[in-house]
Amino acid sequence: MHSPFDLLAFLLVISAGLATLNFRALKLPMTVGLLIGACAGTVCLVALDGLAPGIGIKPSVRALVVSIDFPATLLRGFLAFLLFAGALQVNAADLFARKWTILALATLGTVLSTGLIAGALLLVSRLLGLALPLPWCLVFGALISPTDPVSVLDVLRRVGMPPTLQAIVACESLFNDGVGVVLFTLALALAVEGPAADTGAFHIATLFAEQAVGGGLVGLALGVIAIGMMRGVDDATVELFISLALATGSYSLAGALGTSGPIAVVVAGLLTGNHGMDSAMSEATRQHLTLFWRLVEEILNALLFLLIGLELVAIDLDGRTILAMLAMIPIALAARWLSVAASAVPLNLRFRSWGPLLILTWGGLRGGLSVAMALSLPAGPAKAPILTIAYGIVVFSIVVQGLTLASLARRVLS
Repeated sequence: MHSPFDLLAFLLVISAGLATLNFRALKLPMTVGLLIGACAGTVCLVALDGLAPGIGIKPSVRALVVSIDFPATLLRGFLAFLLFAGALQVNAADLFARKWTILALATLGTVLSTGLIAGALLLVSRLLGLALPLPWCLVFGALISPTDPVSVLDVLRRVGMPPTLQAIVACESLFNDGVGVVLFTLALALAVEGPAADTGAFHIATLFAEQAVGGGLVGLALGVIAIGMMRGVDDATVELFISLALATGSYSLAGALGTSGPIAVVVAGLLTGNHGMDSAMSEATRQHLTLFWRLVEEILNALLFLLIGLELVAIDLDGRTILAMLAMIPIALAARWLSVAASAVPLNLRFRSWGPLLILTWGGLRGGLSVAMALSLPAGPAKAPILTIAYGIVVFSIVVQGLTLASLARRVLS
């Protein structure tokens, strides 16, 4: 049994080695380079295990990866810090200028995408003989529909998008996590409990209100308290401690109250990054806070993308599942396009050209949250194909969409 320190040391050593290799040879964005390097290394180990199964390489690596507990690491660890760091960088004026578009994308768009992807997977699975039941197809649609803020925000820094469009992509990805988690919870209850699950319209509306509104109120209340504390001091170190307490405390308290931790920490981060920095911090403190959270985000991003690459060893591939994965990659993109067009375009008449719609579609990256939810599914015949298909979509999203989004933005917005 490896201690947490040993696992952290292992991840940091591998990250440092792959980051150096990427800097010298691949020249890719660091997170993408780490993901590709981890996937390539894992494939080599699995291939070596196939040539010499007596060595037991694959079981050893799988045991190591399982001991990390990726769902718990992301959902109860990294996510609070990454969402807070991302929300700090969002301009509130840009957010409120497109608030209805962002709200429609984060709610209606996520729901539409869930339904479209679920229906498509039901058809694909029947054609290929996988025979996934509809409730499990809904589970897959719910876990793959939210765009991942970790992936999106990393890419946006390298893309010369207009500020307003940048805010739409970033804020949607920050807020639709809560919606996605609620949909995932409902779909999973339906899949596991069957007709006994409470999935009535009133229950769903109540759950959404508890998660979204409750989480927002928790983040707002704690954010106001934290900013008040910051006004009473003029010391960068103390204010950094307050921001750390706010990020972790809002996420934990919201979860304990049965509301959305992601929404709570996003609201707290938005309040701190705008009102807090303007009214409660000196220029020196603002610089220290920004640099600190950017460093935290870079380190956790690197570890997260490395973990996504290592999770390849947890996947059992077979021909039909690979075919389903290849079919669902373009289908997921098409569902994203349709959900964006149906939810956001009617509210934003400036989307008269195809450019912004295309960027919102191609920029809807999936990431660690989808993998974490897939890994958290209970053991059963549906888990393996859902995990494999989700993993393929995530890797394609990060590598292909992430690496080409900048050039696409330059073409369509020029």
